[in-house]
Amino acid sequence: MTQKLLGNLSKGLCFVISAPAGTGKTTLVRKLVQEFSSVSLSVSSTTRAPRPGEVTEKDYFFLNKEEFEKQIQENAFLEYATVFGNYYGTSRSQVEKKCNEGKHVVLVIDTQGALQLREKQFSAVFIFVSPPSIEVLKERLIKRKTDSIDSIETRLSWAREEMAMADYYDYHIINGDLNVAYEILRSILIAEEYRVRLES
Repeated sequence: MTQKLLGNLSKGLCFVISAPAGTGKTTLVRKLVQEFSSVSLSVSSTTRAPRPGEVTEKDYFFLNKEEFEKQIQENAFLEYATVFGNYYGTSRSQVEKKCNEGKHVVLVIDTQGALQLREKQFSAVFIFVSPPSIEVLKERLIKRKTDSIDSIETRLSWAREEMAMADYYDYHIINGDLNVAYEILRSILIAEEYRVRLES
């Protein structure tokens, strides 16, 4: 059953969530979208190939390299980054449209993109989700069965670098128990909607 939050905001907020692959961020965000009708997930663009079961315009906008670079030139992205040899980016128009409609928009992006937005002083709530340990993350990635052993080791190396960036975020959630992590995430959402924000 979904519910709509009751804050007095004239437009929606942006929530930037970063986490190493396999940390559970996708599950957490899906639970948030299912519970709150006022929350919408920003669909990123990428040049990587779709994984089994992924649907274009629902999971990602799948673009080729030329299409993506054309959109870079057109300043169509709020941020973009190269991760494991593929481009990922957040559509500026999509986010602005949803916020203006009163939706809270969740951007699930990597630390490169999040730090770009920080440097641009983009108005958002920044949340980092980490696993209890690298060892636990490795177990989760192996169980997921979507990556080779070499790919998993590459992801773990990158995860260590990402986790070192957690201090640049407003909130840091350690996902050792999914239910506990979700309660923290939803509490952040509710609290931020009721935060007093002074007009600049």
